[in-house]
Amino acid sequence: MKFLRYFLRFIFSLLLAILLIVIVLMVSGNSYLIKAVQSTYLVGKTGPTIEDYKKFDNRIVEQSKHVPWPKSAHYNLYQLKPEEEALHNNWESVAYLIIQNDSILFEKYWDGYSEASYSNSFSVAKSLVAIAIGAAIKDGCVQSVDQAVGDFLDEFKTAEKSKIRIKDLLRMSSGIAFGESYGDPFGFMAQTYYGDELYDLTMDKEVLYGPSELWEYQGGNTLILNFILKEACGKSLSEFFSEKVWQQIGASHNAMWTINEEGWEKAYCCFYSNARDFARIGKLMLDSGSWNGTEIIGKNYFEELSQPVNIKDKNGKVVDYYGYHWWITEYKGMKVLYARGILGQYIVTIPELDAVMVRLGHKRDPTKGPTVPTDLLDYFALTDKLLSNRVY
Repeated sequence: MKFLRYFLRFIFSLLLAILLIVIVLMVSGNSYLIKAVQSTYLVGKTGPTIEDYKKFDNRIVEQSKHVPWPKSAHYNLYQLKPEEEALHNNWESVAYLIIQNDSILFEKYWDGYSEASYSNSFSVAKSLVAIAIGAAIKDGCVQSVDQAVGDFLDEFKTAEKSKIRIKDLLRMSSGIAFGESYGDPFGFMAQTYYGDELYDLTMDKEVLYGPSELWEYQGGNTLILNFILKEACGKSLSEFFSEKVWQQIGASHNAMWTINEEGWEKAYCCFYSNARDFARIGKLMLDSGSWNGTEIIGKNYFEELSQPVNIKDKNGKVVDYYGYHWWITEYKGMKVLYARGILGQYIVTIPELDAVMVRLGHKRDPTKGPTVPTDLLDYFALTDKLLSNRVY
């Protein structure tokens, strides 16, 4: 009986403590942390996952007429060696796909995933927003990347923000201090990922540097591009991307873009699709922004997108590895344009080999910043091996 009383007191104290914590979080404006804990630790996770679409509201990015990928004559003839399987197992891959000459050369799936399985793209979504901006310019609802943000958003018509152009957002050089720490539970990224506010939270940030004065990778720039698109083109990001891109490239499935309570897409992340359809984005970029001869984004815009910004970062180093929301590097002297997400989501284009590589999974090399992740270097090597070896 005494044990039961102690147990009931413990339960009561625990519930009271939880209630007090909830009240403090709500009063302090940090109620989003409740959603963060519910979405992670209470379900055995320590952070965002590739299946978070199940935890949030999403807007459908509709596909239209599906155009299937042809399969290469060498389709899946290659069998991964034990050490190559180990590479994918180590980083917990769920999809690895290679397209060459507009045909599927190789694909493999793990952990119950298939060619139809949805995966979070994380920051790959930033690169999709850059494509949407290009499509908006081609469509005419945006004049050019040199247009002032203040032409669309009242908050950018006064003081230092009036100098910021669309180009500055695309190049991650707006000078606005958003913050990009994924490990800070009170930071901007946690607030926008788990919270209900997006617009006011983003607009409230101050300018610390002049436009194009400093390169600093921050998802807040992408969110502002989202707000511009809605104001300029009169459609949500999902609707616009569906009409001008997703339906044009023959996607096999509807995609999803996570939205907050206000109905804004979390544009810096949270676009969900499958490996084969992500590869269509790679083919689009491989063909300089055109799909089977039809321009989705203009060639001039694509050329600007794929050129390094050449703006100094906080360490004084010139950024020659980033364009308009797309990453730039070389492999064996070949130019590589790629999109990447925090858990190893990659869309890679290698024009000299007429090839696209897509990799999706749960983990990646934790190294942050401009360095090409070591796992991606390993995928480069494996992809190169499959592309160069036609007799298996």
